[in-house]
Amino acid sequence: MVLYIRNVFYLFIFVINLIDMILKDLYKKALNLEFLTIDEGLLLYENAPLEELIFIGNQLRQIKKQDNIVTWQIDRNVNITDACVSQCKFCNFYKKPNDKSVYVTSIDEYKVKIDELFRLGGSQVLLQGGLHPKLKLGFYTDLFSELKSLYPNLKLHALGPPEIVHLARLEKKSYKEILEALINSGLDSLPGAGAEILCDRVRKSISPGKANTQQWLDVMREAHKLNVLTSATMMFGHVETMKERIEHLIAIRTVQSEKLESSPGFLAFIPWPYQDEDTVLQKELGVTNQVSSEEYIRTIAISRIMLPNVINIQASWLTVGKDVAQICLHAGANDFGSIMIEENVVSSAGADYKFDAEGIQKAIREAGFTPQLRNQKYEFVEYKVGR
Repeated sequence: MVLYIRNVFYLFIFVINLIDMILKDLYKKALNLEFLTIDEGLLLYENAPLEELIFIGNQLRQIKKQDNIVTWQIDRNVNITDACVSQCKFCNFYKKPNDKSVYVTSIDEYKVKIDELFRLGGSQVLLQGGLHPKLKLGFYTDLFSELKSLYPNLKLHALGPPEIVHLARLEKKSYKEILEALINSGLDSLPGAGAEILCDRVRKSISPGKANTQQWLDVMREAHKLNVLTSATMMFGHVETMKERIEHLIAIRTVQSEKLESSPGFLAFIPWPYQDEDTVLQKELGVTNQVSSEEYIRTIAISRIMLPNVINIQASWLTVGKDVAQICLHAGANDFGSIMIEENVVSSAGADYKFDAEGIQKAIREAGFTPQLRNQKYEFVEYKVGR
């Protein structure tokens, strides 16, 4: 019996040492900016000590961003409509298209919101909304053209792959044709919205009416061919597995590696945890947000490791709060996102953290970094108080 226990102990020590050797080898590969495989990424995600992941994430951040600057932005989320046929089980914002309370934002309402945006020092609106079955391509091109006519300096960070797929289906046109029409009418950049988890098993479960994985990725491929600046996101912590999170990162990395060098491609990656308050996922299926602070920090570091070809990683203070987001700046993140003058979708599911321009800069300084206002291209912009 004593011999058996001794052998088990030695085997345990051997396995621990073997895992430690493997982890050190993976750290070296990551620091050499090599593309880690699914199995390698999963091994790190599940086994690497948090402090080691934080260290590697920070080292990679310094390779990509050789300064002490953390960027932030002033923009406003404006929802075009709350009518949607997607029926995402994590969304409290949408309404069925035949609901009597459905709205479509008017030009006069846009003017009020955009005037306030400019007064607060911003110049960009994030225009998103539901997949409305009656709003076709002409509606969006007319809207973009009118907003640009009224506000020539306004930047339109608008729609996302699900909307492009939806419009292509309605118009019986290609993604390229839809994107070209939107660009010609004023689209400046395409958000990475609606990615959730890029795995069809997950998408069929939580967002059955939305673009599938291949469609989402193909829209981004077309956007990159047209030199449209894009971003990518990941909403995690619901029904996906750890492996599916890594597969998501590799899908983003693959599309990024395919773009021409002249294309900006995915300029940023933003992971954020599922917000569960009063959602269908929570009430009917019992799926709650189980993402701890440690797991979110770990995810930021893994994102930096698995995406060596994406330069900016953003910490989602809106969903995890200031304190956790500040730690993420030491784990691979180099961007603090926007003050979000207006945000309706995530907030409706329980995200209630708030920042103004002074507050977000203070938070960045408290974390030991220098805050720098930016635009969507990550170009530095001078911040003028009260402009």
